[in-house]
Formats: sequence, structure tokens, C-alpha cells
Amino acid sequence: MASVIIKNASIVNEGSTIHADVLIKNQRIEKIGSGIHTKEASKEINAEGLHLFPGVIDDQVHFREPGLTHKANIYTESRAAVAGGVTSFMEMPNTNPPAFTQQLLEDKYAIGKASSLANYSFYMGTANDNYEEVMKTNNKKNEVCGVKVFMGSSTGNLLVDNALVLDKIFSGTELLIATHCEEESIIKANLEKIKRYKEILEPSDHPIIRDEEACFESSLKAIQFANKYGSRLHILHITTENELQLFGNMLPLQDKKITCEVCVHHLHFTSDDYAVLGNQIKCNPAIKAPHNRTALWTALNDDRLDVIATDHAPHTWEEKQHGYEKAHAGLPLVQHSLQLMLKYVAEGKITMEKMVHKMSHAVATCFQIKDRGFIREGYYADLVLVDTNKPYTVTKDNILYKCGWSPLEQTTFNASIIQTFVNGNIVYGNNVFDESNMGLRLQFDRV
Repeated sequence: MASVIIKNASIVNEGSTIHADVLIKNQRIEKIGSGIHTKEASKEINAEGLHLFPGVIDDQVHFREPGLTHKANIYTESRAAVAGGVTSFMEMPNTNPPAFTQQLLEDKYAIGKASSLANYSFYMGTANDNYEEVMKTNNKKNEVCGVKVFMGSSTGNLLVDNALVLDKIFSGTELLIATHCEEESIIKANLEKIKRYKEILEPSDHPIIRDEEACFESSLKAIQFANKYGSRLHILHITTENELQLFGNMLPLQDKKITCEVCVHHLHFTSDDYAVLGNQIKCNPAIKAPHNRTALWTALNDDRLDVIATDHAPHTWEEKQHGYEKAHAGLPLVQHSLQLMLKYVAEGKITMEKMVHKMSHAVATCFQIKDRGFIREGYYADLVLVDTNKPYTVTKDNILYKCGWSPLEQTTFNASIIQTFVNGNIVYGNNVFDESNMGLRLQFDRV
């Protein structure tokens, strides 16, 4: 493998920014420092004026393979991911069939090995009737990112609403448990209530049906189970101000037993945007009233919210054009999450160092990912070079998702992704892909 030296980069890493060089050899970062001799590398990149970040690690994506590949697949979406500076992802089990057995889970890893340009991990899925299979994941705690529990309705048989089964999962699982928290009984009651007086529902009704109470009650329930057994709980896509009172910032991240995630669309959109975007931003949990977004930003900056992700969930344009009740929930985001957050860096909503922490360092710490998420000597060279002064406009022509659309279309960002390194390979650079090397299966450093 060719060695590469990145010269004169502004390296944003572990709370500070330094001007230095990075030498990459044999997939890993060999040396960080000023004045590294160019003879040590076969390829030199002049990064003067550019920022170098650790690659983004997205802990929640839906790449739709197997079984839903008319929407997306692991190849197309990992390709979009690396073009956006995302070098590793963790993918959800609600495919067809869902990842309910160890064999089905390993089948997904085989697809990742053959076709993912980014590093990959896949969650084990839970149902009301696969407890024994879920427990086998305890033997793979250094090879699987976690166990996913849908505590709100999803596709297929993934809703786990049996309290006895939940109790057993929380008591028996030795891995991180990632939860989607919405209380199904509250959602159903809200839907029945609104239908009594409104015949045709609209996208703006979505946060009324999947409301703040549904999120709070389900998150509270998950935390109660976790506290009962000392489980390692990670609650995904927090959307409400009320839920934030459930989380703390008194412990160092590595010592927290209960952590949580916020997604870029909940930091960006509010319920005011349904008027223009409609079903494009219909997702679960719902994008809600503006005061929630304000609270999410506060909690992100004070470390009650631990990581930033996308919940990338593509559907075809046609599936989004149905009436509200039939339109599919979810939106594609993984290609633009870093650029979107850099927009907020430029606006002063978050520092660049804090953004890097939440999108890379903190994800690696939360999941105990081995040798990734930081720019450190000896770590894998998962890196992204960014020009923060080169505007980029999202258009149909540069959207790489298989579904071919984005709710961010016609948005102009202040920053452009210049190059993305995965395991030391320049997988993406200046709108050109090198697909000669696939990503690697993420490994975890758990006792």
C-alpha cells in the first residue's frame, strides 16, 4: 500500500486545532508532527488552508439491504457516506428479512465486506420472540456494535412491546442496547383522537400524533429498565425538551452507563418546515416544535446529548408522494451531515472542536470502537480533508443516494469535502472514487 503524507493541515482533534503534517502507512497513522520529511511517503498532499478531521462515525443509518434495495443498498449509501466525510457507519436491523438471527446478521456483514466503501457494523435486531438469538450476541461483544430495540412501531415485527421480553433483554444483554423510544399506546390514542375531527391528515399533524409525551414516556421506561439492571443504554434520536431532563453531564462520557444521540435533521428542521417540505421530512420520531430544537442545541453543547448522527433512512421519491398516512417515514442525510454541521459552526452554534467530538470522538468512546475516531499515531487513518471556504450547493446532479433526492436540495453550504481517507486509502477525492479497497468490519474494545 502506498504511503501518504498530508502536509500543512489544520488538524482538528481532541479539543484543539494544530497546524501539522500526518504520515499514513499500512492503513494507519504513522506520525503526526511538523516538518515530516516528504521522502517518507510515496504521495504528498498539500493541505495548506484545509482542515483535517477524523472521519465521521455515524451510529445510526438504514441502508436497506437486504430486501429493500429499490430504496438503497450498502454500496450506494456507503459511497454517498464517504463523499460526505463519513468513514464508518452502524446500520439498523429493519431490513427484509430483519436481522433476527445470528446467521441473518452475519449475512449483512458479508454484504458489507463485499460492497461497503466505508467501515461498517450492524446491529442485532430484537423482537418479542427471538430472545435466545439476541443473547448469542453476547459472544460477539467485540465484533457487533450493539443490540437494537424498537420501543415504538417500525416495519415488520420489530416492535418490542412485551414488558417481560424487555425485562429479559435489559437484564441479559452484555452489549450496548440502542433504543428507538416512542410509546406506541400514546401514538395510537393520538391518531384516533385526531381522526375524530379531521378526515384527511397532513404532514404537519405528524408531531401531534407522535408527540412529546410519547417520546418522554418511552425514554423514561428504557432508562428505568437500564437502571434496574445496570445495562449499557444508548437512546437514539432525542427530539424533545422534556426528554433532556432524563440525561446528565456530571460524569465523563466513558463512565456514563446511559447515553443519547441527536440527529442532524432535528437540529436543523422544525415543525414550521412541514409547510414547504411536507412528507419529505416525515420521520420517526417526528420533527417537532421550534422550542425543542432550541433545547437540543443547548443540551448538545452542555453534553447532555452525547453524539450526533443522521438516522439516514432513504425512501423512493414515489413513496414520499403518497398522502400523509401512507407516505413512508424517513429521510436521506448521510452525504451532507458534516457539511450541515459546519454550517452551524460558521453560524456560531457549536465550535468546530465540539462538532468533531460529537461526530467522531464521542461515538468511538460510546461504542468502545477500537483504534478509530481520533487522529492518533497507531490509529486507522480514517480522515476527511475539508475546505471551509469553498461553497457547495446540493443539487440533483450531485446527490449520490440511490433514491436520488434530499430534503436539503438547493441548500448551499459554506464547506466542501475535498478528500476522504478510509483505512489510509483515498476513497473519495475531488468528486472521484477509488473503489479498489472496501471498508473493514469495526472492532470494539470491550471487556
